[in-house]
Amino acid sequence: MTTEAKTQSKPKLAVWKFASCDGCQLSMLDLEDELLAITGAIEIAYFPEATRSVVEGPYDLSLVEGSITTPHDAERIQQIRADSARLVTIGACATAGGIQSLRNFRDVKEFTSVVYASPQYIDTLRTSTPISDHVKVDFELRGCPINKRQLLEVITAYVANRKPAVPTTSVCIECKRRGTVCVMVANGTPCLGPITQAGCGAICPAYNRGCYGCYGPSEQPNLPSISAAWLELGASRQEVVRAYRTFNAAAPELAEESERIASE
Repeated sequence: MTTEAKTQSKPKLAVWKFASCDGCQLSMLDLEDELLAITGAIEIAYFPEATRSVVEGPYDLSLVEGSITTPHDAERIQQIRADSARLVTIGACATAGGIQSLRNFRDVKEFTSVVYASPQYIDTLRTSTPISDHVKVDFELRGCPINKRQLLEVITAYVANRKPAVPTTSVCIECKRRGTVCVMVANGTPCLGPITQAGCGAICPAYNRGCYGCYGPSEQPNLPSISAAWLELGASRQEVVRAYRTFNAAAPELAEESERIASE
């Protein structure tokens, strides 16, 4: 088999960007040595962050970073979905709207009038929404930014045609595994660990700080319970609302609970 034929037989990977900071794409580049193995098994057909070469679709696997914030975004994601056999969203922006989804709780026209000298030229949507609100998503990889090892697992899983083995347990499990004392119980520090999906390695509690919820809600999170716990520890309602409205503000569970607390 010729070199050209071997290249053509590899699955084609595309990496796409919408409204985001590029942090999740940089996590992929941070794989360094592992990238050599990845490129040996797949063809990186489209990845502007890493290469200027472009191979036309269709693509076997598309990784999508960023949220949908403009009419053009909403149109472009439809075409990407049509050109992709599998589509995986990576990071808080793509899976839960990102920090930019804070606009969902206010009047976006007011923001543009304050920020831009000529707001009439700004063509934007009222909300920032995750990719899954617009097209079918085959898998969501959480995090702000994503865990590069989990990303490697996702890519490997799809090359091997199996389901990715990514945990859906809470950060509390990671604290227990690394022997970190619970900051809520021991120090009375408000923490989102009990309702946040694992993946970061419980970095913040290991440094005696509460979890910020970077990986979004875990499976079946008990948000009213954690809200009550925060209030009992002395946090204000405004602080509770602000904790939910950060990296994953448009996650349905967090948005609903933040609205409930804000309205009381």
